[in-house]
Amino acid sequence: MKEQLSIAEQLKTKYHKTEEVTNFKEMLYRSADIYRSRTAFKLKDENGNIISITYEQFKNDVVYLGTSLIKKGFLNKKIAVIGKNSYKWCVSYLAATIVGIVVPIDKELHTDDVINFMNVSKSVCILGDSKNLDEVLNNKNKLENTETLFVYFDKEQADCYEYLLEDGKSIYESGDTYFDKIMVNPDELRILLFTSGTTGNAKGVCLSQRNICSNILSTYGIVKVKRSDLFFSVLPLHHTYECTLGFLLPIYSGASICHCEGLRYITKNLGEFHPSVILCVPLLLENVHKNIIKNLNKSLPKKYVKEAGNPYYDLPFYLKKIVRMKVKNTLGGRLRVFIVGAASANPDIIADFKALNLMTLQGYGLTECSPLVAGNTDFFQKDDAAGLPIPNVEYKIFEANSEGVGEILVKGPNVMLGYYEDEEKTKQTIVDGWFHTGDLGKIDENGYLYITGRCKSVIVTKNGKNIYPEEVEYYLNDNPLISEALVLGIQKEDDNETYINAQIYPNIEAITEYLKCSVPTKEEIRKLISDVVSSVNKKLPNYKHIKSFGIRDKEFEKTTTKKIKRYGDNMKIEKDN
Repeated sequence: MKEQLSIAEQLKTKYHKTEEVTNFKEMLYRSADIYRSRTAFKLKDENGNIISITYEQFKNDVVYLGTSLIKKGFLNKKIAVIGKNSYKWCVSYLAATIVGIVVPIDKELHTDDVINFMNVSKSVCILGDSKNLDEVLNNKNKLENTETLFVYFDKEQADCYEYLLEDGKSIYESGDTYFDKIMVNPDELRILLFTSGTTGNAKGVCLSQRNICSNILSTYGIVKVKRSDLFFSVLPLHHTYECTLGFLLPIYSGASICHCEGLRYITKNLGEFHPSVILCVPLLLENVHKNIIKNLNKSLPKKYVKEAGNPYYDLPFYLKKIVRMKVKNTLGGRLRVFIVGAASANPDIIADFKALNLMTLQGYGLTECSPLVAGNTDFFQKDDAAGLPIPNVEYKIFEANSEGVGEILVKGPNVMLGYYEDEEKTKQTIVDGWFHTGDLGKIDENGYLYITGRCKSVIVTKNGKNIYPEEVEYYLNDNPLISEALVLGIQKEDDNETYINAQIYPNIEAITEYLKCSVPTKEEIRKLISDVVSSVNKKLPNYKHIKSFGIRDKEFEKTTTKKIKRYGDNMKIEKDN
């Protein structure tokens, strides 16, 4: 009797066909040639009218900006990009990574961290929004490269984006077509991403263009992108999840992209752009789901209203059809698929969307893997699983326990080159070609991957944000009134969001000296520590804010190397403040 293939094995026989590309320049020129007059981006002009940018124009803008960057002497140099999701961000990213090495930076970071990343990476230029660039300029004395070029997206001045574009066009059209002749080595460092902040704690992930191109092809192999698709870009582009799957994948596929103007404008923008694909995090999916249930209960006849759960399933077939149509219309009328990542999604919500004819595909990835590792597909879906291995990528479980749970290891062309200027950390993380993710999971008999937790200390919020405890601890420990601090992720009753809690051992000697007293009271200590926490929060983006803290009366337990243990009694939460 013929042996039954696992679903992971069956998937290998079903992949969508792809056309090989190994670098971004090849991909850009190919797309501009094939999809020349098709729409690559839908934007709003200064009057709020929606306009289209063709593939040919997009390619030309990348070429012109790149030509200008070469003239400035930035060939093979590090070029930073920062700002909200925009067409100019996309042009700058591609121009920078073809001319040199792009350093995408989170626009929500504190200015000190932005400057730190620029210094660590030795960036010679930064392109971005005035909101971010002004703050860096105000602290220019902290920049190691005093000749750094600031290129504004939204200010008319010398060396602004528009000026560089026009200058590059003039140079190119006068016969200097050097940009066309650039030979991109697909296997060298071209994308440098920092996954944590703070001085001395910057972890740079080194990616090649082959890393990301392989991920684009693998994703296309399991999730077909139609040329008629319009991607609604909501998540920040500096993150590989949005950049690879929400920007570069549609450009490879001949689809179009539009950018959300901000979270408060999601509903408005959906009605204006009418997208067909949305990349999101579970929190966004949950908010959309909540609104659908709320509106359903408002509009349905009383006998169908439910206080808890989804009333849709109890409706007669003719009402279900009307509900499906109404829901689709509220989402712009064309939406066909949600792609969910960055954190685990609620399987019940995925099932509810499927019932409404809205495919919801969950996946699992990491920055170090460009990012996708596993995903649900056009062919096979399992609502409670992270998915199946994407084409050309393998995963396995390392040191599994009796329940099959262990560390997830990944191998494939999407795995990073290594950590920036940290050979030791790279050797510890990539062993015999297998990348040690630091995440815990298990694999079932069909090859589906399930994420069960993290063996790294990273805290993941409900909306997929990564918070590195060491980052927040750095700022706390920098204050002389604090001896030691340990940052934890906690959940409150009736709320499955993750909040930041700091456990603090105060420096009583320093506090006594500060207050000029003999013995400080508990209230005085609490007030001072509260002030320290407030000052630290001002240096951090909102999602990293310390929401509560506890004061310890003794030191934390430490290892033999004097590192605070992230387990045992140290993890007990003292009374919150």
